[in-house]
Amino acid sequence: MVDKERIPQMCPENMSLDVFDRKFYNRKTVEVARDLLGKLLVRKVEGQIIVGKIVEVEAYIGTNDPAAHASAGLTKRTEVLFGEPGHAYIFSIHGYNCLNVVAEEIGSPGCVLVRALEPVCGSVVMKKLRGRNVSDVELANGPGKLCRTFRIDLSFNGIDLASQESELIICDNKHSREVEIETTRRIGITKAADWELRFAIKGNKFVSR
Repeated sequence: MVDKERIPQMCPENMSLDVFDRKFYNRKTVEVARDLLGKLLVRKVEGQIIVGKIVEVEAYIGTNDPAAHASAGLTKRTEVLFGEPGHAYIFSIHGYNCLNVVAEEIGSPGCVLVRALEPVCGSVVMKKLRGRNVSDVELANGPGKLCRTFRIDLSFNGIDLASQESELIICDNKHSREVEIETTRRIGITKAADWELRFAIKGNKFVSR
């Protein structure tokens, strides 16, 4: 359970930290990806709560998507993707970890890569976890950066993002206005590189570059 007394003082007093239920994730991957924009990623670490607003995502739409890990079929590595929606799928590439959110029903392995966050509260703690005194913009404007800043490693693979008891959850953002979404091609891939499945909050300075 999130202990609201440990939320850093710069968080709005009436911030909602209620997790989304399973139904939120049990939808088409693109719908989940777009609806994640503006929502809050909440991490409980070292007795503190740190919060970032999701500002950039990419959708990977299952076995028919050549760029998706699920295109290899059900393996030990991808079993989380084929499982219950609302869990985290973590993979490592070039020494960096990447956070993905499993979408769609069991057996339909869609997932959403969380590419960038806007720090909402706890930036001092984030910088301590990061181990570098970087600017707020540089804390989580890329999938590897956000995992380092939020201390998300491979041990989080399979964690239930829809459980209030988890150390990593996704919550609604009652303070978020309706966002304007920019749609572009996905970044840093060679297969299906022309598929327009990257979604970002238009004009947000915390989006990856």
